Amino acid sequence: MKREIMKDLVSWKNKRNRKPLLLTGVRQCGKTYILKKFGEEHFDSYVYVNLERDPQIAAIFNYDYDTKRILQDISNLSLLPPIVPGKTLLIIDEIQLAPKAITALKYFAEDMPELSVVGAGSLLGVSIREEGASFPVGKVDRLEMHPMSFKEFLLESGSRRIVDSVEDYDITRPLPGYILENLNREYVNYLLVGGMPEAVKIWFESHNLSEVNEIQDNIILGYENDFSRHSPQNELTNLELIWRSIPEQLAQDNNKFMFSRVKKSARAKDLEKSIGWLIDAGLIHVVTKVDNPQVPLSFYRDSSFYKIYLCDVGLLSRMAGFTLKSLLEKDESTGGFRGSLTENFVNNELISLGYETYFWRSGNSAELDFLIEDDGRVIPIEVKANVNTKAKSYNVFVKRYECEIGFRFSLNNIGENREGGTKTYSLPLSSVYRIKDYLK
Repeated sequence: MKREIMKDLVSWKNKRNRKPLLLTGVRQCGKTYILKKFGEEHFDSYVYVNLERDPQIAAIFNYDYDTKRILQDISNLSLLPPIVPGKTLLIIDEIQLAPKAITALKYFAEDMPELSVVGAGSLLGVSIREEGASFPVGKVDRLEMHPMSFKEFLLESGSRRIVDSVEDYDITRPLPGYILENLNREYVNYLLVGGMPEAVKIWFESHNLSEVNEIQDNIILGYENDFSRHSPQNELTNLELIWRSIPEQLAQDNNKFMFSRVKKSARAKDLEKSIGWLIDAGLIHVVTKVDNPQVPLSFYRDSSFYKIYLCDVGLLSRMAGFTLKSLLEKDESTGGFRGSLTENFVNNELISLGYETYFWRSGNSAELDFLIEDDGRVIPIEVKANVNTKAKSYNVFVKRYECEIGFRFSLNNIGENREGGTKTYSLPLSSVYRIKDYLK
């Protein structure tokens, strides 16, 4: 599978002042696959160890931080080839299970900078937060991996050539109808399948949603098992309640995260530690409100008012019991959730492109779905699930703040117009991954 993060891994390898790398990301998003592929394609060899599967290897890091001894013991105990700095990639998977292995990265950075070493783990973000003082601050590089984006999904499909075709067209002209129809069909499939590599693989092998659902159920069960195995026991109930409430939260007209929807009379202080755990685990994304949309947006956010989206739209559809029929028939009873599912898709696409996302609200009169910051500019984004592009809140925003450029995403074709001082691009939802081309 072609993953965009490979470019970032190659850039890391070629950095002049490269440090050991920590690769975070949710379980089953493809970290192990991409690291092995990276080792095969860009090094003479790679050595892979998994600290969950082989506790004996994890124990190697408990003795001392002598880097030469550590490498020798890994080779001897695992019966793997010698690790040669400058030629071998060392991959330490599930590194969060051995905190001293994380600390050892500091000594690899200091004593053996020529060695390329990557630590990865499904709950590494949680472990880093919990380890605190033992984390090698300033001695590691970091990357976060997400489930497959829509572009990566397209590259696995029978429509993969469309990606190249679309990039050859003038970005301001409407796409040919047959191209847009194909993209919209794949977009609907993606909302149900999502970006977990195993689910994507099965979908394109069988086109059987029942088989995809079985894989998604196993992934969701694996996440819930992680709650009981790795979270603080006094937070377990809250974690489970928050996790299971996300589809219900997103189905409401006002999909602001409400603590009372998790459990009656709950307050922020009761649940925010558990929300933080889910964020660190990479399972949810929090989008905070901005009242005053100025640069930097992070300075003006209201951290007490936010929405929560899931890391993968396919898992969200599965948790909500959302079906292909619900998407295609556009039943009014599912309209609220369909809109939020679309927002979840756009949010994940923007995050995969490296943006931090916010939303804007003006009292109870107007709400804009997303704001991002690009090259010192605030970029407003309106999201519509269907072809209706009436956007009162977007119009209020651009008239009030006169941004240079803004976007409306829907199932419609490409269009461009000027609203006040703002150039507005109307784009298909299947083109969110191309937003940087328009921002250029």
